[in-house]
Formats: sequence, structure tokens, C-alpha cells
Amino acid sequence: MKQVYLDNAATTAIRPKVIERMTKVLQDNYGNASSTHSFGRSSKALLEQCRKNIASYFNVSASEIVFTSGGTEADNLALRSAVRDLGYNEIITSRIEHHAVLHTAEQLQKEYDIKITYVDIDSCGLIKYSHLEELLQSSNKAVVSLMHVNNEVGNILDLERVAVLCKSNNALFHTDTVQSVGHYKIDLQTIPIDFLAASAHKFHGPKGVGFCFIRKESGLKPLIFGGEQERGYRAGTESIHNIVGMDEALKIAYTNLEDEKAYVVGLKDYFIEQIKTHLPKVSFNGNCLDYNFSTYTLVNVCLPIPPKKTAMLQFQLDLKGIACSRGSACQSGSSQQSHVLTEILNDDKLKQPSVRFSFSIYNTKEEIDYVVKTLNEFARS
Repeated sequence: MKQVYLDNAATTAIRPKVIERMTKVLQDNYGNASSTHSFGRSSKALLEQCRKNIASYFNVSASEIVFTSGGTEADNLALRSAVRDLGYNEIITSRIEHHAVLHTAEQLQKEYDIKITYVDIDSCGLIKYSHLEELLQSSNKAVVSLMHVNNEVGNILDLERVAVLCKSNNALFHTDTVQSVGHYKIDLQTIPIDFLAASAHKFHGPKGVGFCFIRKESGLKPLIFGGEQERGYRAGTESIHNIVGMDEALKIAYTNLEDEKAYVVGLKDYFIEQIKTHLPKVSFNGNCLDYNFSTYTLVNVCLPIPPKKTAMLQFQLDLKGIACSRGSACQSGSSQQSHVLTEILNDDKLKQPSVRFSFSIYNTKEEIDYVVKTLNEFARS
């Protein structure tokens, strides 16, 4: 059976060079980075070189990069400490954020009786910046948490515009950049973001590792207590091979960014062209057709398929060896409709199946032909 993986927004294949470098570290650098003997010092040197490398891609100090288990932990670290330790009493976010932010905010509201305010979005899911400005002007001590690239429909937030709005209104700005790091360059000297979350497995690195950018003198306190690793921000023995893998994956991603972006843009354009040709009544969720407002890595389509066949679509695609998604991978197994699509689609559109197809450099036009052919056959059967 043909195998086609178009769920790169959920996770990506690890690059062979990343695996090669991680394997060498597992074999040769197994010392605990906190140990003072030569084995430990060797691991510590690797750890700090990776921190320095990663910081350089964002134009920040190495001391502002804290390694975590991934984006979810980084989101929790920033938001929880802002409320618990810095005394911020309001979180301004949107209803289409990743649940790592939404559920964290809800839990903090239960624990600390903070206020959660949701900024308005338009029918395509774009943030209404004028409403955000109104909310900031009326807030007292708020932290804004808005993702750079939406993981389900691909909408892009204007990071600089939001960061400037927050700074001018004395608010903190946290952004989940899990879907954008490795695909877009972000200069944190130019853009006054306070906290940023990223995860290696979204840019062809290993799972279980990510980082949090914490701007100097923010006052954030640790989420996980124990030892003094990560300058006291994150206790626990560092996973050196995973951190090295993340460093290697990010280096390759940014070294080849323009060429790989052009290739993936070509795939997305071809997918849109083919699916519109074979399924002319298809529609697109979010701003998938506009690269100024949507990422080049994914497309979310609403398929012209009768509601009675909707339940079988994912099953049939899987039988054909096609991997895609009807929402965030973190919601897999849930019978509920995507919270993102519920916010932006009308009832009629919600009755039709919407599917997210996300691309990488390992995909081909031949695979897209197979996927579109399969969708067309299912729609007409």
C-alpha cells in the first residue's frame, strides 16, 4: 500500500543528519552535564554550545534560552509564572489558540481567580488588532498570549504589531511559535516579545525537547523544582542528545530556509490547483490562499462531501495510506469538532468534513496526485 504523510503540522520526520548526530552523542557524550568530571564537562560544553547556537538564530543572548520538554511546557512556564510570581491578573488570548495555552489559562483562572479575555477574530480567524488595542488600553496588568501561526488553519499573526501594542500598554507578550520556528526567521531584538515557545519535532528534530525564550530580567520563576539546571529555570538532567538534535535540525532548517520554503510553496500551490480542478466546490478555511496571512506549510480544506459520509472520510484515507488530520493531533480521539473551526465556520460548513493537509520537503507532487485522486473517488462513490 502506498504511504503518504501529509500531517507535518502534527510532527515531522527527523532528518537523517539529525539522527546521525544524535546517535554519536548517545555513544560518546553520555555524561551528566551537571557532573564536574571530564565526562560531565564534555556534555556541558555541548549543551552550552547548542544554547549559544539556538540563541544566535533569534538574535538573543544564550542566557535567554531555556531548554524544555517541548512547546507545552514552555507555554506553561511563561503563563504560570507570569500569574503566580509576577502578579499579572489577566490573560488576553483568543479562542483559537492551542489548548496548551487555553487550558493553562483556564486552570490559572481556577487557581488564582484571574480574568481571561478573548480578543475578537474575523470570519477567517484573523485577530482583530483594533479590539486587542481596546482590551489592552482597558486592562490593568495583563499578559497577552497569541500564537504566531495557527496550527489548524495556518493564519499568521503580525508579531511585531502585537509586541508593540503590548509594550506601549505595559503588557507582557507571550507567543507560541511551535508552528513557525524553523519555517520563519524571528528577530527578537527587533520584535519586543517577552516569552516564546518552540518545539523541535515541528522542524524535523526529535520529540520531547523544545525551548522557551525568556527575556532578560523578566522575573520568571521555575515551573519544575529540583536541581539548579537551566540557570534555575528548569530542574532536571538535560537530555543532551535531544538538545543536540534540536540544534542540528534548526541549523539545517535556517541554512536551507529559502530553498526549502520555495519547494514547499510549490507543493501547496500544486495541491490547491489540483483539488480545485478535481473538486471544484471545495472551499478553504482560514486564509490558506494568501501567503501574507497564512503559512506556506499547510492548507485546511472544507470538502464537498455529504455529511453522512463525513464520519468515514478519515478512515478511508487511512486505509489508502494517507496521513492527514481533522484538527490538532493533541485532540486525536476526541469526538468534538475542532474548537478552531467552530469559531470561524457557519453551521452548514461545520457539517462538511474539513481536513488539514500539511507539507514538508519530503513530500512530492506524485503524492499529491494520489491524495487528490483518492479524495475525488471518495466524493463520487
